[in-house]
Amino acid sequence: MAGEFNAIRSQATPGAQPADPQRAHVPMNAQLHPLPDSRSASGPDADALIRSGREVIDIEMRAIDALRPRIDAHFVAACRLMLACSGRVVCSGMGKSGHIARKIAATLASTGTPSFYVHPGEASHGDLGMITDADVVIAVSNSGETDELLTILPVLRRQGNPMIALTGRPDSTLARLADVHLDVTVPAEACPLGLAPTSSTTAALVMGDALAVALLDARGFTSDDFARSHPAGSLGRRLLLHIGDIMHSGPEVPHVLTGTSLSEAVVEMSRKRLGMTAVIDADNRLLGVFTDGDLRRAMDDPSFDLRATAVDSVMGTHPKTITAEKLAVEAARLMESHKISALVVVDAEQRLVGALNIHDLLRARVV
Repeated sequence: MAGEFNAIRSQATPGAQPADPQRAHVPMNAQLHPLPDSRSASGPDADALIRSGREVIDIEMRAIDALRPRIDAHFVAACRLMLACSGRVVCSGMGKSGHIARKIAATLASTGTPSFYVHPGEASHGDLGMITDADVVIAVSNSGETDELLTILPVLRRQGNPMIALTGRPDSTLARLADVHLDVTVPAEACPLGLAPTSSTTAALVMGDALAVALLDARGFTSDDFARSHPAGSLGRRLLLHIGDIMHSGPEVPHVLTGTSLSEAVVEMSRKRLGMTAVIDADNRLLGVFTDGDLRRAMDDPSFDLRATAVDSVMGTHPKTITAEKLAVEAARLMESHKISALVVVDAEQRLVGALNIHDLLRARVV
């Protein structure tokens, strides 16, 4: 049976090309994804692509620059409506404007202004119940005539919701019926056909950012406040994690008393595995730090005696220290700026309370 099976395998498949031994070693992905140079001769003109991309940036920069004089009394009125809001700021829009409205809501929510997005189409089918009479509504529509927004507008007006409209047409229905209209008209869309929302969505997004940051400043919003709404990921760790959360403390802290021999200091340093040991007095006050670098430098002296030499004679007497309430990211900056890999943690009276090194920061994913 095995012989018959091998015989079948040895037969060539009808129409198949014989294997090319020179191609056998070429990885499949190398055949499917050739290098860019292999298509450059027949591909689009590189200069034309670069020119087109840069022209888009220039057009959108002009659109943003046109917003500057519109940060005026209308902008102030919009900010005051949101600052006085006892509920939440509800953002809404359709299509690309909906994506912008969703991002504005997310930025507001993360910077101290409770906010969420409501799809205007879904609002007509029950989601209006998410909006209370204490809420302020931001409606985003370049034309100002979006049917889905105009459909829910009478209900919102009857409920008494203050409305801020971001449109590109100050004479539009939405602009006229809003309590505050913010003009986000642009000189031109970056799309050469003038059809795809490009500059207009960028302008609306920038106006939303301007509102969010103005409110942040007005509320006195701090980095600690920001961290509380971003507890996950590196951002939260950098803003929330303190030295006291990650430092070694108690018996884990390498330390020896003043006058201790170098041999004993080396044993303590090796046992605690932080690459250094603190040198303290009888009252637990820090006198200096002895590191593995200090040990190597001391051993360069031919007369060096590990047992007879006191640690005080070779320790660093002005070590870099930090306090437990400081942010862990501050320890990272201190280590980087002074090219050191460990820090001693002290209290206000320079008493030893802990220690940490670069590996502790790496484990905490602060760096």
